[in-house]
Amino acid sequence: METVNIKELNERIQKESAFVDILSLEMGKVIVGQKHLVENLMIALLANGHILLEGVPGLAKTLAISTLSQAVNAKFSRIQFTPDLLPADLTGTLIYSQKQERFEVHKGPVFANFVLADEINRAPAKVQSALLEAMQEKQVTLGDQTFKLPDPFLVMATQNPVEQEGTYPLPEAQVDRFMLKVIVSYPKKEEERLIVRMNNSGEFPKANPVVSPEDIVRARQLVREVYMDEKIEKYIVDIVYATRTPEEYGLANLKDLISFGASPRASISLSMAAKAYAFIKRRGYVIPEDVRAVCPEVLRHRIGLSYEAEAENVTSEQIIEQVINAVIVP
Repeated sequence: METVNIKELNERIQKESAFVDILSLEMGKVIVGQKHLVENLMIALLANGHILLEGVPGLAKTLAISTLSQAVNAKFSRIQFTPDLLPADLTGTLIYSQKQERFEVHKGPVFANFVLADEINRAPAKVQSALLEAMQEKQVTLGDQTFKLPDPFLVMATQNPVEQEGTYPLPEAQVDRFMLKVIVSYPKKEEERLIVRMNNSGEFPKANPVVSPEDIVRARQLVREVYMDEKIEKYIVDIVYATRTPEEYGLANLKDLISFGASPRASISLSMAAKAYAFIKRRGYVIPEDVRAVCPEVLRHRIGLSYEAEAENVTSEQIIEQVINAVIVP
């Protein structure tokens, strides 16, 4: 009975996930290279998560999310985080109207489908927490009224790893709210030549709307239906547990390098991201490779490194790699 269901589900998802390729192609018209970034944006969008990007300036981080919003025909807003930003600049505020003799609600830039929080570590904790509340609750309270944020709602926050002066690093508990953390790297030589050529000619291709926000909401529902076997669930929990108690998985050497392991939110994010990855690959079921593919992005920011790890220049990526290699694949 089960196999029939999986077969049927697989066929349905193959049909329904066709738009992913169209969306990728449309974004590829504008963004040269950066396939990894585009793929992770898709995963976050389909798995109903938010994404944190880290990379030096000028790597098309802003361009990526604005192109995605054009292709999805959704409302986009960009907020440049600065030290003098106030929570009201983000969420909106109540303004007294003399004509009406009452306070009127003015909604802030967070009321959009795609929100780019540029250099999130430049704004004080108050502003960061206002954004993180909106991300978590998908709603904003102004005065005594609560307003739902539009659906789909995706926050892409960027931080610049180079300059740390005058920045407010995000606390671990807040970073945990981002489903994925992606490190954006430099383009390849050939890609960079294309970028230079495009800029010199002054002809910038624009993304056409190929998907509607309603399509995304429907696809998210389908992503939840992607079949995940109990063995895969156990595999995910094992990977997360191996970051907490590495000695139980034959990784005693990691014990002193990890100050704290991944939270239960990591397990949830891993399973949702793996389902979204399977959906992107047009499959109705999750295989271990899907889990391994999304592991670095989901766990990278959820493992605390000890002073020893930092002294020995051990990165969270190296720890994740050892964990993935040590945990038995179902």
